[in-house]
Amino acid sequence: MHYIDGFVLPVPRANLQAYREVAQAAGKVWMEYGALQYWECAGDDVPMGKLTSFPQAVQLKEGEIVFFSWIIYASRAERDRINAAVMKDPRIASMDPATMP
Repeated sequence: MHYIDGFVLPVPRANLQAYREVAQAAGKVWMEYGALQYWECAGDDVPMGKLTSFPQAVQLKEGEIVFFSWIIYASRAERDRINAAVMKDPRIASMDPATMP
């Protein structure tokens, strides 16, 4: 059975191109270390839910798009090995969350 990490995050519409560039670069790093798949999906028409939704989960603001992203691994052990290597990789380690698009 595969193992998956999933992420939901808001991205300002003004930063979509910058976010795509960062996500594409990050995806290449994860794949180099052995991830089976890396996906970034924009939800530019996701309605606000009545009880819960991706927009509610990230407290989506006007001018933002919600993204659902996921990485698929062969197993939990592979996920742990890959993520440990990715976090040490200078291409990822140098990314400051405070300056992310």
